[in-house]
Amino acid sequence: FTDLTPTHISWQPSVNAANHHTDRYANTELTVRRGQAFIITLYFNRPRQNGESLGFVTEIGPSPSESHRTRAIFNLSEAGGSGWSAAQGASDSAAMNFTITSPANAVIGRYNLTLRVTTGNKIFSRYLGQFVLLFNPWCPGDDVYMSNENERQEYVLNENGIIFVGNARYIEARGWYYGQFQDLLNICLTMLDLSLYYRQDPAMDVSRRGDPKYVGRVISSMINGNDNDNGVLLGKWQGSFHSHENPSRWDGSVVILKKWRQDNYRPVQYGQCWVFAGVMCTVLRCLGIPTRLVSNFNSAHDVDRNLSIDKYYDSSGRSLNISKDSTWDYHVWNESWFIRPDLGRSYNGWQVLDATPQEQSRGIFQCGPASVLAIKEGEVDLDYDTLFVYSEVNADCNRWIVYNDGTKKRVYCDTEIIGRSISTKAVGSNGRVDVTANYKYPEGSSEERRVYRKALAKILGTSVTEGRTDSAGGRSSETMRNPGIAGKFKLAEPPVFGKDINLILVLSNLSSDRKSVRVDMSASTILYTRRTVAEILKAATSVELGPKQGKHIRVKIPYTHYGKYLTTDKRIQVTALCEVMRTHGLKLLVEKTIILEDTNIIIKVNNFLPDRSRIYFEFTPRRAGPLQLQVDFSCDKFSHVKGFVTIAVAPA
Repeated sequence: FTDLTPTHISWQPSVNAANHHTDRYANTELTVRRGQAFIITLYFNRPRQNGESLGFVTEIGPSPSESHRTRAIFNLSEAGGSGWSAAQGASDSAAMNFTITSPANAVIGRYNLTLRVTTGNKIFSRYLGQFVLLFNPWCPGDDVYMSNENERQEYVLNENGIIFVGNARYIEARGWYYGQFQDLLNICLTMLDLSLYYRQDPAMDVSRRGDPKYVGRVISSMINGNDNDNGVLLGKWQGSFHSHENPSRWDGSVVILKKWRQDNYRPVQYGQCWVFAGVMCTVLRCLGIPTRLVSNFNSAHDVDRNLSIDKYYDSSGRSLNISKDSTWDYHVWNESWFIRPDLGRSYNGWQVLDATPQEQSRGIFQCGPASVLAIKEGEVDLDYDTLFVYSEVNADCNRWIVYNDGTKKRVYCDTEIIGRSISTKAVGSNGRVDVTANYKYPEGSSEERRVYRKALAKILGTSVTEGRTDSAGGRSSETMRNPGIAGKFKLAEPPVFGKDINLILVLSNLSSDRKSVRVDMSASTILYTRRTVAEILKAATSVELGPKQGKHIRVKIPYTHYGKYLTTDKRIQVTALCEVMRTHGLKLLVEKTIILEDTNIIIKVNNFLPDRSRIYFEFTPRRAGPLQLQVDFSCDKFSHVKGFVTIAVAPA
């Protein structure tokens, strides 16, 4: 008789997609989640005979092998060592239904499925097709299991998000469209195959794709193109964006990932931290790993990894770009949810992953996963990159004055300024949730200082007491004397782009003695990374403060001074170096970052407009370069029309 041969296969797409929460994926091939059964129906050329046994083979990767867990052979109703199993369901003479179950730790990706028919000593194999297997946050046995359904809906299935930007005192929300179900699955799987890890050892790389911490680390290296010509994005923070996309204009991941594919997987130009994080969130959610974006305000970049950020100013208070360390107004990274069997159960949960290319980790621009709990507890020696992330949220900040003869004097050590208002989007709404307490104990508390000393001791290899001395900065055994005055900048009115900026420096004498204070002020346009673009103001004055007296010093920054030097970050940093005379150089440094607001243009049309009417508006831009207008109609007829219009303004 003829061999038992399948003539047709039904992947039962509707039933399987609904059961596996994959019904929103745009791809047509079967997409299911691991650790959960799926159903297929096979139609054969004839009924099955006694003595004919059936089994299946699943294979993935370029060199499938059972030793690498990339190939599995399993017969009906037999529990093989691979963890894969199959069972026959209700069937008739024309068709057989089979339930196939993958192990909860199976490698994720695109599988080949083959039917094996055994008759006596003969084995016949028939190729059935391909299916895609993803991580499964609904499966308790999966490393990415998340027990709360509302959180699964938010961190796996929600295609829309909010990214928090600005600074610690002025937090803004911007929307981001992840679009993880919009025909991106093949792109995300290809991304894994283009990584340096895959190029080095394809078989080993594929065999490790059942581990979310491995997949997350690989993806963090692939979102940036710094050490891989096939990375998704190139980063750029200053200079001209002519002929390429300004990072501030991206509002979603789909366009970026599709452009990357269309350009034959060459890096898209350009991205900055929130763009890297937004795209990585898309990829990880697409693969089934629960992921969210987190914004850290006053985020430290500790290049020398000594838990101290050193900032330098000249004697007039002007910020100097001589330190490799930096403090960004904000930095955005990702948190993904999975367990950490390599570290221990206490470190399960949210893990930091960061695709922004800041520093290399083991020779590649990648970061994480670092356990959030390990960061909070100062376990900076644990994998991966926990020290770097700990510094981002809890480094101390030293401020130095550099005199004309090159000598440096530290005037202040701020133990609380780094890592403020760490924020993420709320579950089920666009609200902001402060997660700072997840990363560190309250600033100034004994627990926070204890953890800091613990982290420092792990770096130095010795115990550390409060008030240590080291050449790289950090704490000094010399107590920094209080100059006896306090100061802060206040805005006299909201700062609007195109208008002069008016500030007030408020100085207060905290003592009962009269004080003479020399004030050197400086203002510069800056990037959100706080790197100086151009100095726009320099001024000096003196003020006499009576006992317990406060005085106001008005400062004006004309638009003509800052307009042509402002970047799309719209930031100006103002500093005042206040020296108390006749006190052997005691100084107070006052600093403020200003984010300028855009001007709203409101146009009212009083008369009714007939269909196909055209309205012409005329306006005069104040500067050359790309100008973006947001269109938002208030009338019901045009309520669906929203978006941005970009206009190229040529130099006069």
